[in-house]
Amino acid sequence: MSILTVKNVTHGFGSRAILEDVSFRLLKGEHVALVGANGEGKSTFLNIITGKLMPDEGTIEWSNRVTVGYLDQHAALEPGSSIRDNLRLAFNHIFELEKEMLAIYERMGEASDTEMTKMMEDAAEIQNILDASGFYTLDSKIEEVAQGLGLGDIGLERRVDELSGGQRTKVLLTKLLLQNPTILILDEPTNYLDENHIEWLKRYLQNYENAFILVSHDIPFINSVCNIIYHVVNCELTRYVGNYDEFQRLFELKKRQQEQAYERQQKEIDKLEDFIARNKARVATTGMAKSRMKQLEKMDIIEKPREKPKPTFKFKEAKAPSRFLIEAENLVIGYDEPLTSPLTFKIERGKKIAICGVNGLGKSTLLKTLLGILKPISGEVEFGENVEYGYFEQEDSRSNLNTALEEIWNEYPSMNNHEVRSELAKCGLTTEHITSPMKVLSGGENAKVRLCKILMRDLNLLVLDEPTNHLDPEAKDELEKALREFKGTIILVSHEPYFYESFITDVWNVEDWTTKVI
Repeated sequence: MSILTVKNVTHGFGSRAILEDVSFRLLKGEHVALVGANGEGKSTFLNIITGKLMPDEGTIEWSNRVTVGYLDQHAALEPGSSIRDNLRLAFNHIFELEKEMLAIYERMGEASDTEMTKMMEDAAEIQNILDASGFYTLDSKIEEVAQGLGLGDIGLERRVDELSGGQRTKVLLTKLLLQNPTILILDEPTNYLDENHIEWLKRYLQNYENAFILVSHDIPFINSVCNIIYHVVNCELTRYVGNYDEFQRLFELKKRQQEQAYERQQKEIDKLEDFIARNKARVATTGMAKSRMKQLEKMDIIEKPREKPKPTFKFKEAKAPSRFLIEAENLVIGYDEPLTSPLTFKIERGKKIAICGVNGLGKSTLLKTLLGILKPISGEVEFGENVEYGYFEQEDSRSNLNTALEEIWNEYPSMNNHEVRSELAKCGLTTEHITSPMKVLSGGENAKVRLCKILMRDLNLLVLDEPTNHLDPEAKDELEKALREFKGTIILVSHEPYFYESFITDVWNVEDWTTKVI
């Protein structure tokens, strides 16, 4: 049974084509991953099927009474409310369905036989939805899912205004899972989850009976939970059966076959054109030349497979700093209240440190405090000599109206237009990306622009806060390679151990320092 049918959808922004004549069909119980490079149109497609964006052409058809739960990259919570208040909102639509069912029962006394049959069918369908949604065990369901994603540790009475980005994502995701929709749509759900909560979500989705569509660049996660892959590339959408590894195998095979067919056809075209050029002027062979011309005109030309620009990252290295780059003495971090017990440590030249631990315990706060962006509650932080650092912040401002070109130019005003474009192109960005405002770029494109600013500076210290969020697999692999080759010092916050385990020398867990109960 088809839950969602997308027919011949075309969409673009200005002169930039995003999707062209795209069709898509989601069947009951399918676990789908929507994959593709940054900026190919994955989030655009999700916005179209959820009605947030009208396509230029094409139709979207949902089956009757389908419920859609959508976690996007920029979802919001109700300000001033508690976590529990937000989770209870998950069941509003179920309460409305119960009211509808009770109203049907009230009208049955005055209904004709024909109307009664229809009413009984409607009431039975609603009852099935209520049962499937766990309507009669709501309180225990809230506690179970909240615990699974770590909200019990934070406290369900906590105001959402006080939460970190990762904690807010957990609330949104928990609310969505509680809704138990017919179709679940998840855009980068693992970006702000810790390792143990990613494992919980993985198990949840593996056992999820309904259909879902997942956008993610976390390949191990996709392999664990998805059985259908839709690949977005060059404005097209192609369906593959299997997990991501199987998709990659089939895609590479298809690509090689297309390249071979293109090369064979080019050789045939060259032969025909050569024959025509040599024989069209001779009376004896002009007929054969015309025949070859007709053959050439009727030929269905195979396009050469287009290669997407691949990023190349290489960090520039400044002269060596003093032995200790950062020294902290009795450092306590936090905002209104302490997040840690007093910390005393030294960060030695050449160390590559991963900072891990559950969200909300101060990983980002620690980075900002070490760099002097935030003041500590108490204690001191001192920089060594000749320290030159680059800082990658977790998220860019969503109101940033600068184009990618302006973003680099503002940082490096002495560079000319060609030089700026060349540096952005090295990061895998096209002319269309370069002239687009930062706020309309995809998460991955935006991250590449911000990485570009750091790559152009001479550094001996890299401070990176979740740099892999939104990056496609190729960019992530290239970043891992660049960090592995960087001879300076690295302080990295990441929820992906498989990304950093090849180059990290030390792992610091903030759970060992926190003043919070976890």
